[in-house]
Amino acid sequence: MPVQTAFKEWSIIVDTLLRGDQILILRKGGIREGRAGFSVQAKSFWLFPTQFHEQRASVIESAQQRFDAMSAADPDQVTIRALAEVVDHRELTEWSQVEALAAEHVWREEVIRERYEWGQRKAIFALVVRVHRLNDPQQIPMCSRYAGCRSWVELEAELPPPQASKPVLSASQFQARQESFQRILQP
Repeated sequence: MPVQTAFKEWSIIVDTLLRGDQILILRKGGIREGRAGFSVQAKSFWLFPTQFHEQRASVIESAQQRFDAMSAADPDQVTIRALAEVVDHRELTEWSQVEALAAEHVWREEVIRERYEWGQRKAIFALVVRVHRLNDPQQIPMCSRYAGCRSWVELEAELPPPQASKPVLSASQFQARQESFQRILQP
């Protein structure tokens, strides 16, 4: 069955995931996700890079340098380069848990703290994802239904089957990173 679900994420984070520099996505939820907030709506999804929100100032210096080197995206097109598979996800309700993951991602602490504290419930979701790079990146037209502050979108375009990709990290590399995540969050 074809994958039509995509997860909107900052282009610099998609780049970081594609480099294998992180396997973690932290998410509070988009404004359009309503009172219920974020939920994992799909176990496999396309990574939908977006320029929505200010990205450069919200990531650590090494990611800012990569952001500067990235070419500007065509606002009328989206390039889908990767499929992600959720292998673990947790709601983090203690700031100490979030803080312990600082070396596992490129967001600046104040950005994650703001997300964590936003809304009535102090929490953030951590998703461990196994990323697969498409053999041939796909250009799809940007349309109005993809716009706005939301995490999930259903793509109109049909993309290649997931078999037309290869893992960014080897199985052993990914397992080591996943085990690190689990150790960090052990009580």
